[in-house]
Amino acid sequence: CGSCAMRINGHACLACKTQVRQAIGPDNTITVEPAGVMPVVKDLVVDFEMFWDKIMAVEPYLQPEGPEPEAEYIASNESMLHLSGVTACIMCGACVSDCTVMEVDPTFLGPAALAKAYRFTADPRDGKSKERLRMLNEPTGMWDCTRCLECVQVCPKGVAPMDRIMALRDQAISAGFDKTYGARHAEAFSDLVEHSGWLDELRIVPKTVGVANVPALLHLAPEAMRALTHGKLPPIIHKKIEDVQGFRKVFKNADEAPKE
Repeated sequence: CGSCAMRINGHACLACKTQVRQAIGPDNTITVEPAGVMPVVKDLVVDFEMFWDKIMAVEPYLQPEGPEPEAEYIASNESMLHLSGVTACIMCGACVSDCTVMEVDPTFLGPAALAKAYRFTADPRDGKSKERLRMLNEPTGMWDCTRCLECVQVCPKGVAPMDRIMALRDQAISAGFDKTYGARHAEAFSDLVEHSGWLDELRIVPKTVGVANVPALLHLAPEAMRALTHGKLPPIIHKKIEDVQGFRKVFKNADEAPKE
């Protein structure tokens, strides 16, 4: 049911599914703590108000457009099967507990809310997907995820919140929301790696912030100088790997592969 999520031996999990013989350490001890990020009320009880506020912020309900049908709204079996993973969420809060971004920035929407948002942006019956993506594209939204995989590892239902966040990013770029640092960084990373077979660390910065964005580039100048003085500045001439054509075939196959 999701009501017993807590940290056991440093990671969030459901206490009801945790076997003592598997959790006990070499020193015959098990460390049990309240879930992370959310404020502790008492003992192992945490306040879920922040969790629910973020869930409600993504408007977690279907918003169809057009005249209401006489019967139910129809969706294909394939589209619902695709959503079966994300709809398995039991709101236990394990992903939020171990989210490394929320530990330092509580304004981040978080993995649970973003996975819930994907449940509706990917639903063919919903008519507000573009409005949802516009909101999620703002600061503290989908681009603040650092892809640490903690939420994927601790989710007891296999929802894979980080994968849903990555899918939201793809949806946002496809919908035309491609002017943020996050979107430009993702596109630049892919383009540079496809071009030479490995990342050009020198050119990804101006491609991310914008070549004409002089204030942002000047702001990063001291960091570049520190890298230069410590011998860490990437080479100006970025050489391609030997089998770059084979590497580009990987990108071509990925682009041509059917999307979920």
